[in-house]
Amino acid sequence: MRNVVLALLASSGLALVGSAPTHAVGTRYPFCIQGDHYPGLSNCTFGTYEQCQATASGRLLTCIANPYYDGGRRMPVDRRQPRPRSIYPAD
Repeated sequence: MRNVVLALLASSGLALVGSAPTHAVGTRYPFCIQGDHYPGLSNCTFGTYEQCQATASGRLLTCIANPYYDGGRRMPVDRRQPRPRSIYPAD
């Protein structure tokens, strides 16, 4: 009986790990290389188009702009403190 409980706990833990959210892949660099060895957007590790072209040179590879590149933008954070409310009504 104890082995069954341990097996259920272990499988539950593995299921939770498998369903954990992952970070967005391929959003850090603006250019991707594509070809037979790199299908889809599997190699988006190039900071410049020239760097991508140099890697693709002499091989049947092409460079494309990464459609998921976010440019390092973050949501703006309002760091201002809220104004304290007056206990006296305004005239």
